[in-house]
Amino acid sequence: MFDTMTMTKVLGALCGTLLVFMLGSWAAETIYHAGGHGGDEQAYVIPVEGADSVDVVVDAGPPFEEVYALADAAAGEGQWRACSACHKLEAGENGTGPYLYGVVGRDVASAEGFSYSGALIAVNDVWTPEQLNAFLENPRGYAPGTAMSYNGMRKIEDRADLIAYLDSLDD
Repeated sequence: MFDTMTMTKVLGALCGTLLVFMLGSWAAETIYHAGGHGGDEQAYVIPVEGADSVDVVVDAGPPFEEVYALADAAAGEGQWRACSACHKLEAGENGTGPYLYGVVGRDVASAEGFSYSGALIAVNDVWTPEQLNAFLENPRGYAPGTAMSYNGMRKIEDRADLIAYLDSLDD
């Protein structure tokens, strides 16, 4: 059934199919050039008045103080689940990270019995809601070199809710 001539035909068909796909790919790249304009000189440039002085407006959103004033501690309890993998809420009971009971208003890097990274020890400040907001948004941006592996909480409302929850736990 599989003699030399059949195998030659099958191999030829496979090579022909591969060649068609390669030529199709080459033709598509030539027609639909998607390489961008990085460094390529344009054949014809259309001048647009005021194009050099375009002001970019970025909506920074509401200030943290306003969001924090409306924060929901009950919703923050839901946000706490992401933190509970490494942190504990009981005073003096550290996990992978320091305990967070009474963290709002406490000095940075001051939880007893926890070995902090040099990056947080160098931050000589108090954990105010604003400081916690900055840290939770981007821990590595707030304290470059921190050992905390968390990438950050993007939504300002979630951060405000979490901080309100942590603040509500302190007597």
